[in-house]
Amino acid sequence: MAGRDQQTLRIIGGQWRGRKFQFPDVEHLRPTPDRVRETLFNWLMPVIKGANCLDLFCGSGALGLEALSRGAAQVSFVDKNKQVIDALKETCRVLGSTNVEFYLGDARSYLTNEFPSVDIVFIDPPYDFQLQVEIANLLQESGHLSEHAWIYIEHDGQLDDKRLPDSWDKHREKIAGQVHYALYKNH
Repeated sequence: MAGRDQQTLRIIGGQWRGRKFQFPDVEHLRPTPDRVRETLFNWLMPVIKGANCLDLFCGSGALGLEALSRGAAQVSFVDKNKQVIDALKETCRVLGSTNVEFYLGDARSYLTNEFPSVDIVFIDPPYDFQLQVEIANLLQESGHLSEHAWIYIEHDGQLDDKRLPDSWDKHREKIAGQVHYALYKNH
C-alpha cells in the first residue's frame, strides 16, 4: 500500500452496481471486503430502502455508498481524516448523491451532537484501536437509535460482545478470513 496515493473500490449492488471510485491510501484505512459487504447487504435487504444510515469511521465510504446505492434515504459519513472526507464528497458529487452529510471529526464527538435518529449504523473502526465496544455504548447512550435500529460491527475477533448494550440482540454473524462481523438489532 505504501507509495500509492489512491486505491479503488467497486460498489457491488444497487443503482450504482459496478461503479468504481477512488479513496485515499491513508494509514489504518481498511475497506470492508466485497464478499463481506455482499453478505451484510443481503442481511439488510428488507430494511435498507428508505433507511437513515450512519457510517462511523467511514474510511473508504464503502458501507455508506453501498447503502445509498441500494436505496437508503440518507447517509451521514463520519471520519477524522480530511483526505477521506474530501474524497467522499467528490465521489458523492460525481454520483449525484445529495442525501448525504459529512462530519470531519472524531466519532465520539459526533455522537454528542444533535442529529436525526438512525435506522442503520455501521461501526468499523481501525482494528488496532479496539473502539467497537466504547462507540457502541456511546451510540446507545446518545438516544439517536430509532426503534428497532440495526447496528453492524466489524472487528478482528477481539470483540467481547457481552460488553455491548443489553438492548442489542445479535441477529447474524460471520467470519471471512481475518474479518469478523455481526449485525445486531436494538429492541
